[in-house]
Amino acid sequence: MIAIRGVEHIGIRVTDASRSEGFYRLFGFEVTFRGGPEPVVVMRNERGVEINLIVNANQGPTPANLLMDVPDKHPGYTHVALGVESIEETVAELGRLGITITGGPTKLGDRRSLFVRDPDRNVIELRETAPASAR
Repeated sequence: MIAIRGVEHIGIRVTDASRSEGFYRLFGFEVTFRGGPEPVVVMRNERGVEINLIVNANQGPTPANLLMDVPDKHPGYTHVALGVESIEETVAELGRLGITITGGPTKLGDRRSLFVRDPDRNVIELRETAPASAR
């Protein structure tokens, strides 16, 4: 068995680096590196959560997310879930920032979640870190 210790980072394919950097800064991420063989922008928040913006998506219009918005279901990673302390505080902050909630809040298992989209329509789940029974 390979002993996995955790998730090191999340790769997110985007069309426009500066637009995506601006969006993810709203969630506390800051640029720590740019470069690599593929155009990549590494961003990290104060708690060490890292995302890699892979800046090589097609520049055409993106009216839909292929994995989430079309009737035919294709294999692939559909979203990332990031932990938040409070759904209520997150809803208020998203409203203040002008970020549209595209799903929820809803209870999934023993925790509550809500969903937003980044500028390239990638899905982000914001999930409370503590089970509802612990609050």
